[in-house]
Amino acid sequence: MFPDLAIAILDAIPRERLVTLFALIGRGHWLVTAMTWALYVIIFFVCVYLVRHYSFTLNRLYGRQRHPYLDVDEAEWPEVTVMVPAHNEEAVISQILQALLEVDYPRERLRVMPVNDRSDDDTAAIIDAFAARHPDVVMPYERREGKAGKAAALAEAMAHVDTDLILVFDADYMPGRGLIKQLTAPFFDPEVGAVMGRVVPANVEENLLTRLLDLERAGGYQVDQQARMNLHLVPQYGGTVGGVRKSALMEVGGWNTDSLAEDTDATYRLLLGGWKTAYQNRSECYELVPERWPARVRQIKRWAKGHNQTMVRYFWQLVRSRRVGRLEKLDGLLLLGVYLMSPVMLVGWALAILLWFLGINKPGLIIILAVTSYSSIGNFATFFELATAARLDGSRERIRLLPFLLFGFLVSLFSVSRATVGQTMPWQRNGRLHWSKTDHNSRHNGRPHG
Repeated sequence: MFPDLAIAILDAIPRERLVTLFALIGRGHWLVTAMTWALYVIIFFVCVYLVRHYSFTLNRLYGRQRHPYLDVDEAEWPEVTVMVPAHNEEAVISQILQALLEVDYPRERLRVMPVNDRSDDDTAAIIDAFAARHPDVVMPYERREGKAGKAAALAEAMAHVDTDLILVFDADYMPGRGLIKQLTAPFFDPEVGAVMGRVVPANVEENLLTRLLDLERAGGYQVDQQARMNLHLVPQYGGTVGGVRKSALMEVGGWNTDSLAEDTDATYRLLLGGWKTAYQNRSECYELVPERWPARVRQIKRWAKGHNQTMVRYFWQLVRSRRVGRLEKLDGLLLLGVYLMSPVMLVGWALAILLWFLGINKPGLIIILAVTSYSSIGNFATFFELATAARLDGSRERIRLLPFLLFGFLVSLFSVSRATVGQTMPWQRNGRLHWSKTDHNSRHNGRPHG
């Protein structure tokens, strides 16, 4: 694969320029040495992530599983507000509001706050109709001006929330009847500042892409998130099906309205503030994943940009923090760098190909990089994690999709690299925030399969 790719690239370069380039590099022995050592460093970091994911996989297969809040079923349930940020969500908003009205939670202690952020479709009318029929539960908040973006909408609406516990669901998600209790239970632990549930695609059967995303989500949550919970590391709060303790979040500064990934940003500010994030693997909520590759690419690029923003903001704060344990700190730093590894890997491939054509391939640098690259870096979940997740979920037939993940891996690799490199450009640094959401072109009604 790599020699063929290298030949294709080199064939596109004029022959005389190629000869001149190799001649210049050949004379600069110091440059060849620097390139070799740079490639060794890249391989080292790729191997670090390889070990990280192997550790998570082995922990899920053979380690002690932590579900400390699973058995909380009867309690004096606190008042909780469920916020549903929505921008032009007429296709799905009625489904989640109806599902929230049917949950198994004391009605007098439940408030549902759909946050309509300047929608220009029928979202507002649908929300108002629910509020009119259920004024004791549905209490909408509407924005007509202000800063764009989900974080800004949440920050403004949260000022009108009078409960300390807040759950946040995206409008295209479908909570089960018991989900509110399951996500509220961890907050009985005074150290918990945020909680995250498991995301499960609802439109799995649509096409190959949705099947691949189902497998990826399984690896990311069933293995990666649960292993970090088991090992007392850094489970990541996600702003699609999770919750925060309002007092804890306000203590560390509230929602960051300048972030494209307000959930990852909140995860690290809570971590630095001494709060824990709990992951509930059996608390499933159903989402509509992208069904078209262009929508998937936009999603990946948005995630990468937001995650990289968080990395720049909190990397050195986490390094210097004395409130975070060593293993938590190591895991947090590796999690911050996960999207940066895509362009780093592309640089590694380029160096390996160039050194190979210069006759320097000791000891098998291209082979080492190829194997470790394939084994270690994906979008939060690696190939062996995905196979493990399929086994744990009792759906081994999904393993047949693993070969197709190579294509998805390459799409993620180049999309993330493009987004990351683009962020370094001067004209991108002060880009405006805007709503970016999944295209709801599915015929699916939002209910889970099976």
